[in-house]
Amino acid sequence: MRLRKLVIATHRDVGYLLAGMTVLYAISGVAVNHIDDWNPNYVLKSDTVIVGELDDGPRFELAEDVLARMGVDEEPREVVRMSPGQLKIFLDGRTLTVELPSGNVHDEVFRRRYVFFETNYLHLNRGKGIWTWIADLYAVGLALLACTGIFIITGKKGLGGRGLVLLLIGLTIPLAYLVWKL
Repeated sequence: MRLRKLVIATHRDVGYLLAGMTVLYAISGVAVNHIDDWNPNYVLKSDTVIVGELDDGPRFELAEDVLARMGVDEEPREVVRMSPGQLKIFLDGRTLTVELPSGNVHDEVFRRRYVFFETNYLHLNRGKGIWTWIADLYAVGLALLACTGIFIITGKKGLGGRGLVLLLIGLTIPLAYLVWKL
């Protein structure tokens, strides 16, 4: 009886401790799973502007001319000649792709998508360092939750019946997917 109480108390306390992180990882997991459908980190807005025909020249002079014609009063972070017919101007939160000599400018403005950017940053371990250890402890905590959770209910609803069937189904789903895909 003491072991059962310890299992239940451990499951409860670890569950409370990890609940917040689990919700954040769940939000990020769904967002990242659909990365082909949308950008979970940034909101992108694009437009095409025609600034008029441009004479070829040094990249920084071309960039200065394009920005002046667009009424943009900002110093570029970088200007890159992608090809003889294309110039990219990188600004803060904005990228201008200039087609030469036509003067067609693809203007793309982006900003971080609130909540998703931060949760994805954590979920994908972009920060490394101490966060790697925190994420490892979180993973161990989830394993502990799973292991203690299967022993909380006994009898027909636990491992002696329905619980075992559900546990085996839960193991079979990822294995069946791997067999199917690999």
